[in-house]
Amino acid sequence: MVSLQDFSQVGDTAVFPGEPTVDFIEQQMMERGYLDSREMSNMFNLLRSNDLIWSNVVNNCLMGDKAPAFDLGRIPQDVYAVGAEKDHIVPRDAAWRVTRLLKGGKVRYVLASSGHIAGIINPPGGKGTYWADAAGRDAGQPGATAQAWRGQATAHSGSWWTDWTAWLAKRSGRTGKPPALGSTAHPPLADAPGACVLEK
Repeated sequence: MVSLQDFSQVGDTAVFPGEPTVDFIEQQMMERGYLDSREMSNMFNLLRSNDLIWSNVVNNCLMGDKAPAFDLGRIPQDVYAVGAEKDHIVPRDAAWRVTRLLKGGKVRYVLASSGHIAGIINPPGGKGTYWADAAGRDAGQPGATAQAWRGQATAHSGSWWTDWTAWLAKRSGRTGKPPALGSTAHPPLADAPGACVLEK
């Protein structure tokens, strides 16, 4: 999505990709093994520097005003939120705070066992535990505090993905057969996920 396909018309980004700049970026990529997202972010910030850089400098540094917070209370949809018990980046109590910030729809908060990544990437069939509201209900106000929520939550063995699937199913349309892939002129080359994932 929103990726440049026609490099003959790069617009304002033409300011940046001169030969010395490209050489410098390539050297950084060779050292790291990838293009750091901060480099890309800096380029886009500079393209709209009045809005994305200088307004913050003036408001925050010179005027002493705090940047306005995003208004999470204006999200009207139901939300399925997940925290991780041993998360060192987003502590579980901080993750639970989403239940207090969203005012529009119902919030289903689930706490997964394990850490920041392993707690999320835990497909069915693996080990693990998750905690959810007692009786599996969608909670509008799930506990006054994170500790109160945890005290009334029910532990379930396995992956939280199964709970998420059931939550999604209540909010989704009827299931149907997927469309056929390919055509007579362009038949599928292989079953999903494709042969390319087997290449070394």
